[in-house]
Amino acid sequence: MLPSFEHLQETVRRYDAIDEASMQALMASCKVTNIGRGVTLYDIAQTPTHFAFLHRGLMRAFLLDEEGNEYNKNFFDEGRFPGCMSALLLREPSRIAIQALEPCELVEIDFQQFRAALFTHPDLMRFHIHYLEKHWLLEKEPKEISYLEHEAKDRYQAFLTDFPAIAPRLPQYHIASYLGITPTQLSRIRKQIYYTQST
Repeated sequence: MLPSFEHLQETVRRYDAIDEASMQALMASCKVTNIGRGVTLYDIAQTPTHFAFLHRGLMRAFLLDEEGNEYNKNFFDEGRFPGCMSALLLREPSRIAIQALEPCELVEIDFQQFRAALFTHPDLMRFHIHYLEKHWLLEKEPKEISYLEHEAKDRYQAFLTDFPAIAPRLPQYHIASYLGITPTQLSRIRKQIYYTQST
């Protein structure tokens, strides 16, 4: 079995016990894809038909404002499932794009096949619920509250705490975009933190 498929199966089974028939139903919707750094896997205004499991690499989800400025919405490292989920569910053009920040090896998952498997195999449905609860609800709400309650410096320090494996792999301008500040503001914050730690 390909290492990427093994990784996918191990990851899914961390969220719920999956029997062999259910796993085979999931794997029937999968194919391996490799893309280079800077390549957009799913683009804005594209109606997606797949989402992905990231075996190796780093990706971002971003959107554009009316002036063409990019805003990072999320980052995905190994073991995560990047995709334009609202667009997949609604079968409409996506408002976000998914782009590789490093060379990536992915398992692309056909959404309609996957969704059919969910309704046929209750253990896959439980996995899906547990994944969404953890990554789309429990992670998302604290971030939204943090934007309202905390200054940029606190948000940056929380980012470093929450994503210690991702932060060193990201250019600072991508982190600034995620935090909703300019790269210059982030540079000032980093200098303040360094000065505080060194005195």
